[in-house]
Amino acid sequence: MEKRNRIMESSYQFTTAILLVGLYFSTRFNIAGTAPVWFPAHATFYGGVDASGTMGGACGYGNLFTDGYGTNSAAVSTVLFNGGKSCGGCYRIVCDAKNAPQWCVKGKSITITATNFCPPNYALPSDNGGWCNPPRPHFDMSQPAFETIAKYKAGIVPILYRKYEIRFFPYNRKVTCRRSGGIRFTINGRNYFQLVLISNVGGAGEINKVWVKGSRSNKWEAMSRNWGAKWQSLSYLSGQSLSFKIQAGNGRTKVALNVVPSGWQFGQSFKSNVQF
Repeated sequence: MEKRNRIMESSYQFTTAILLVGLYFSTRFNIAGTAPVWFPAHATFYGGVDASGTMGGACGYGNLFTDGYGTNSAAVSTVLFNGGKSCGGCYRIVCDAKNAPQWCVKGKSITITATNFCPPNYALPSDNGGWCNPPRPHFDMSQPAFETIAKYKAGIVPILYRKYEIRFFPYNRKVTCRRSGGIRFTINGRNYFQLVLISNVGGAGEINKVWVKGSRSNKWEAMSRNWGAKWQSLSYLSGQSLSFKIQAGNGRTKVALNVVPSGWQFGQSFKSNVQF
């Protein structure tokens, strides 16, 4: 009987400890159950009804359809763009119906990808035309994406957005970017200067680090971000099959082995069979 009581007491202490840990993290990180944290911002739109004006942009993507992003895209302000590090990242957006019920489409939300930069306009006040001026978080969405959550006539609406979702304390997980097919690599440049656009990245969407390895080497070479989603190598890689290792914004890593064949030419694109 005494042994049984000791077991029950130990079990009670363990359960209490778990509850206290949960209470600590709920207080420390402002976590209420599993509810995600939403942040206020504003959204406008550009690019036309078919989003043709959103192609290209400061992330280096070309045709957003062939690069895997479609019309669910946005140009983001300076504070969100972060010098191009946010390219390919995903945000969940809802229209703030509490503050603009007449302009919001009820019950609708959308996940968009950051594919461009919304530059500041210091000639205009931040609350009257200079929507992308620092330190404002702002999304200049494609018109089709904007009209998913708000009415066209609104022009600009208050929104709520999140980049992270809380699944269980104390871990934050990024809003998932869902892509079709594998990660794509497009190579431009010249000898001793390979400029690689990495697109159609799922999972976190953003890229933190990239390495390349030619078939004539057994070492991974760190690449550097040239601009947006374009990464550069200053090595001579022609005539070799190429492998890439990618670290996403959430720290996860994927390796695309020999995704580029040895006979590759500048200007070509190659789709891997790996994805986050």
